[in-house]
Amino acid sequence: MQKFYLILSAVILSSVLSAQEITSPNGDVSMKFSLENNGVPTYSLKFKNKNVIKPSQMGFELAQEGGQRTFDDFSGSAQDKKDNSLFDNFSILETTRNSFNQNWKPVWGQTKNIENNYNEIAFKLQQKNSGRVMIVRFRVFDDGLGFRYEFPQQKAMSFFTVKEEMTQFAMTGDHTAYWITGDYDTQEYDYTVSKLSEIRKLSKVVRQNNVCQTFFSDTGVQTSLQLKTAEGLYINLHEAALVNFGAMHLNLDDRTFIFQSWLTPNSDGTKGHLKTPSSSPWRTVIVSDDARKILSSNITLNLNEPSKIDDTSWIKPMKYVGVWWEMIVGKKGWAYTELPSVDLGVTDFSKLKPKGNHGAETQNVKKYIDFASKNGFDGVLVEGWNEGWEDWFGNSKDYVFDFLSPYPDFDIKEIHRYAKEKGVKMIMHHETSGATRNYERHLDKAYALMNKYEYPAVKVGYVGRILPAGEFHYSQWTNNHYQYALEKAAEYKIMLNAHESVRPTGLSRTWPNLIGNEAGRGTEYQAFGGNMVHHVNILPFTRLIGGPMDYTPGIFEMDISKMNPGNDSHVNSTLANQLALYVTMWSPLQMAADMPENYERFTDAFQFIKDVAVDWDDTRYLEAEPGEYLTVARKAKGSEKWFVGNTVSEKAFTSKISFDFLDPGKKYIATIYSDGKDAHYKTNPQSYSIRKAIVTSRSKLAQFSAPGGGYAISIVPVEDGTKTKGLKQL
Repeated sequence: MQKFYLILSAVILSSVLSAQEITSPNGDVSMKFSLENNGVPTYSLKFKNKNVIKPSQMGFELAQEGGQRTFDDFSGSAQDKKDNSLFDNFSILETTRNSFNQNWKPVWGQTKNIENNYNEIAFKLQQKNSGRVMIVRFRVFDDGLGFRYEFPQQKAMSFFTVKEEMTQFAMTGDHTAYWITGDYDTQEYDYTVSKLSEIRKLSKVVRQNNVCQTFFSDTGVQTSLQLKTAEGLYINLHEAALVNFGAMHLNLDDRTFIFQSWLTPNSDGTKGHLKTPSSSPWRTVIVSDDARKILSSNITLNLNEPSKIDDTSWIKPMKYVGVWWEMIVGKKGWAYTELPSVDLGVTDFSKLKPKGNHGAETQNVKKYIDFASKNGFDGVLVEGWNEGWEDWFGNSKDYVFDFLSPYPDFDIKEIHRYAKEKGVKMIMHHETSGATRNYERHLDKAYALMNKYEYPAVKVGYVGRILPAGEFHYSQWTNNHYQYALEKAAEYKIMLNAHESVRPTGLSRTWPNLIGNEAGRGTEYQAFGGNMVHHVNILPFTRLIGGPMDYTPGIFEMDISKMNPGNDSHVNSTLANQLALYVTMWSPLQMAADMPENYERFTDAFQFIKDVAVDWDDTRYLEAEPGEYLTVARKAKGSEKWFVGNTVSEKAFTSKISFDFLDPGKKYIATIYSDGKDAHYKTNPQSYSIRKAIVTSRSKLAQFSAPGGGYAISIVPVEDGTKTKGLKQL
């Protein structure tokens, strides 16, 4: 690792309230901080001298609590109640400036190297009345801003409770927003595109049904929030390094277009129980006049700590198939019996009559292992393998699974032997049903079982209400549970893929065994009525800002009724679009989600899924407009192969790209998988064409993509000249 440090430090002892400014290394981004109106911390942000964030207030409102006393103090109630304001009456004790520039190598990711280059300013503030000290630290990057609150150890504040975070993001106008409704329990919504002023009237209309929902405001939205101004600026609001805090939503004042941070509460209604020393997550603003630079920003990762796992050799990206989609579409099921309720350790499943459509049955699993082995996949996921699925959902049942006991028709020893013989790894599934305490009680034994049978990764689900009752999926308490499971997995050298959990905030830098997350509306909803066509062209600007998504692409049969006559859902995508998702919706854990028999009908198109990489040395965003189209080129890790993906929304689009990302002077063979001339995501989704051509760094391509369609390209260096015979050069 090469590092270059430029440290410029200056300590200024001052109580002056005048504004102080700091700019990014290239000068494009500037942030101004001041204490206004009775010592209220205030910041503003500009990009190329254009206002991005107008003056916005900062701080916290604390819960009213009695003063501190020792355990053996029986003198009565403490009398020295503290002021609950941590947002005004401040003065500046100290100002510190630094500059930093470092290149670091991620364990996996979009690029081989990441530059972390910023200018920093930190203000040490003290309240005149309470004596409390708080540090506000800003880091200004060439593509945006990160800031956080730090609470140093002090006598004036040791343990404290947050009632509200007061951080504002004051917008400059009625921007276009790409948003999902504010919800403490799920992000599994299609995105709405509207003006900020329209959020209130649309919010209740666009709230799709989900198994667990908790709304808080008609103008509340979730982060990562993508915005576009009338002047063509792209602004993204999110957070980084979410640890020991409730997830941040945004609540809009639609009269002033000011967003205020809105933390997910704990079960007691408070927004966080903290102690000093500690810090908040980073609040992030990514800004550019080029949509592609929002996607290529590394601010979220750079604001997280370096890896805490010293030996990362066991963390290996995977491409997998699984016993999953046939259950999602309703062809098979998770449960072994028809019983309405079961008691783990009491119910003897070996004496019960099987339901008859159990998916996780040994011979069916072997079929997937054979398919994976034949086609070069790394792993096989199996859901529904363990006892407890009969009454797993919606019953507030704490002891719902033990994560150890297989159903009688799932021979875990034989499956391990067979998979190992075939060179395939099994991927574990732990559905918790939201019972977090039950999962923690069983974690060590569950992970030990994985080690015993050589499962390198686990998919963990949190479907339904969180137990203990009253907690939310994104509260401080539950976020700490996710972190506990992640760190425990690292102890057992297990990679973790969390579903229905909090959306990522770049923690995969610190804990690179966090190899996947869902935390959004994935492909499964295509079998639950369908996703909006623009969904996959908004997710990279929103959900993926914090980290990759286990989106589970690769569906080839769009008519769900052909697999389950009782399900008339339709996958709103062309087949070529499904191929492109392996590049546009990047993840180090990628699933070929459809059933083997559907791939066997389209073996020529399936070749792209077999070939495409899941880990990258380089990424180039070629074309991008949120909600409309996206074209990405990626270079496979440790290889000279490139892959290109393009997805479009409702409108047909002609993509125009240059291959100037290729090495000059070299020839490559490009295999282009594109929509057919008559393709349409609704009427003719399986119309596609495949052609080959010679490309160089000077080649250009104009490629038609149908409504809901796209294209995918694999690019391989020419090593044998005879392979180019008869091919035209682009």
